[in-house]
Amino acid sequence: MTTAPQDRFVVRGGARLAGEVTVAGAKNSVLKQLAATLLAPGRSVLSNVPDISDVVIMGDLLRSLGASVSCDPAAGTVTVDVPDTIGDVAEYDLVRRIRGSFVVLGPLLARRGRARVGMPGGDAIGSRQIDLHLAGMARLGAEVSVEHGYVVAEAGALVGAPIWLDIPSVMATENILLAAVLAKGTTVIDNAAREPEVGDLADMLVAMGAQIDGIGSSTLTVEGVQALRPVEHRTVPDRIVAGTFAIGAVMTRGDVTIRGARAQHLDMPLAKLVEAGATVDVGTDGFRVSIADRPRAVDVSTLYYPGFPTDLQPPAIALQAVADGSSMLTENVFDGRFAFVDEMVRLGADLHVAGHHVMVRGRHQLSSAPVQVSDIRAGAALILAGLVADGVTEVYDTGHVDRGYACFDAQLRSLGADVTRT
Repeated sequence: MTTAPQDRFVVRGGARLAGEVTVAGAKNSVLKQLAATLLAPGRSVLSNVPDISDVVIMGDLLRSLGASVSCDPAAGTVTVDVPDTIGDVAEYDLVRRIRGSFVVLGPLLARRGRARVGMPGGDAIGSRQIDLHLAGMARLGAEVSVEHGYVVAEAGALVGAPIWLDIPSVMATENILLAAVLAKGTTVIDNAAREPEVGDLADMLVAMGAQIDGIGSSTLTVEGVQALRPVEHRTVPDRIVAGTFAIGAVMTRGDVTIRGARAQHLDMPLAKLVEAGATVDVGTDGFRVSIADRPRAVDVSTLYYPGFPTDLQPPAIALQAVADGSSMLTENVFDGRFAFVDEMVRLGADLHVAGHHVMVRGRHQLSSAPVQVSDIRAGAALILAGLVADGVTEVYDTGHVDRGYACFDAQLRSLGADVTRT
């Protein structure tokens, strides 16, 4: 999947989202699972894989390391054949394109005893230091340095160790976990991230033969094993995509059933939508969100799981921009997440940034304008904002959205929105 920089979404305001939509597997889960396949020679198959460009890029990275990768977007599967010997260099040109690719560091170090991985790139949403990753590898016995834009790690043999994370970083938890499963002895990761995607990766590793206790908690205990086996694994549903559609339903005073989603992974966001006046009905295969009146303004603070996810903060700001009353949104995870606020202001939103807070005074309707996407979630938020603006809103640089939302425009059209790609 490739997208030219000049591509844009054209959004005509005034639509009410109604109907059913199905979410696929989580981007933030499948990328790490693709990296995990490197731990076991043989054929692994991932299912419920979203048709997004980040999966294509990650496949290219695995190929560069010697694996054979076959994607079937229609079936939602990716098959990875890993050879007995894999490469140990993850080139910068690939790693810089998606930050999630940096988690190949753990598997390469575990399999090869050495790794040379380009410094990660990804969305411009603030500082996301890799110090926790490097400190974790060092605790496992690796010598780690940064040379000419690459992280270089070497270890004769990884040895389990107690590791404390200063913050519950998702990727640092995952990278350390991917290295520790083949380390000799016991590794205990304290203050580990508790996000469902971390648990999903751990479940996959257990199915591969890893020994991991405490999955879903803030303390993970890993007993290293000598080897792992290939696996078939179904990726957990994408809670961020599900939450985006739920917020879109409330913004447009709609009625949307989101199939394939797990409401228990969205306890805090759904509670905020209920506080805003929406009705949430949880079923066996997803949940339904509906509202008849203008949503009420509510305060939101992002936190690590099980708090309000930072990836839903941009859509939450778009919702508050048309809510009844004033609210404050506080960003506690990424310091650069407000970069898209200026684009919301172009759409007529009454927003004022003060440090890591955004003060919002809701308006009945936004006004259409051309806007520029800066990251995945900001792109989705701007498209939703276009749905509640008068006239036609052009959202430029659709490639960001394609990195995290499979066929977002088509799914919105299925719910009654007038959104086209041009």
